[in-house]
Amino acid sequence: MTLSAQDKAILMDSIRDIHDFPKPGIVFKDITTLLSNKNAYALLMKHLHDRYSTYNLTHVAGIDARGFIFGAALAQMLNVGFVPIRKKGKLPYTTVSEKYALEYGVDEVEVHIDAFSNVQNPKVLLIDDLIATGGTAFAAASLINKVGATCVEACFIMGLDFLNGQSKISEVVPVYTVIGVD
Repeated sequence: MTLSAQDKAILMDSIRDIHDFPKPGIVFKDITTLLSNKNAYALLMKHLHDRYSTYNLTHVAGIDARGFIFGAALAQMLNVGFVPIRKKGKLPYTTVSEKYALEYGVDEVEVHIDAFSNVQNPKVLLIDDLIATGGTAFAAASLINKVGATCVEACFIMGLDFLNGQSKISEVVPVYTVIGVD
């Protein structure tokens, strides 16, 4: 299930471009304007609910930090648990971590070792606001599988198609991007 071209246009029109943020030459896609637009946000969340209501999920996992906004709301709508995937050092209990490459160095995400242990055969949707190069999402999907759950799909509100991150993460899990930007 995908959105119509008209619905995609509504979402795109609700996302603000910030030029030269966080550094010159970058066009930052600001989703705060989508979140504050009750009609666009409702359209998006209804679409996500309709898409994933038949997946028999047990959890939605959101990537730090904007994935929390969509993931927690969607988990509540689907009546499943929500699990945060955080940057290193932010979770208070025993964690499992996964490193990933950055343009200049390495970063790391982690999840609680028992994040999905409250159900048998956990089926997890991974969600975030945007996929660029795919490094963080690849690490997050790998983490979900590493702690004994099955990451059934990775969902992104927006994909920067020209950076080809979807192909990287599709090596470990199917990918769905609501709207793509060339």
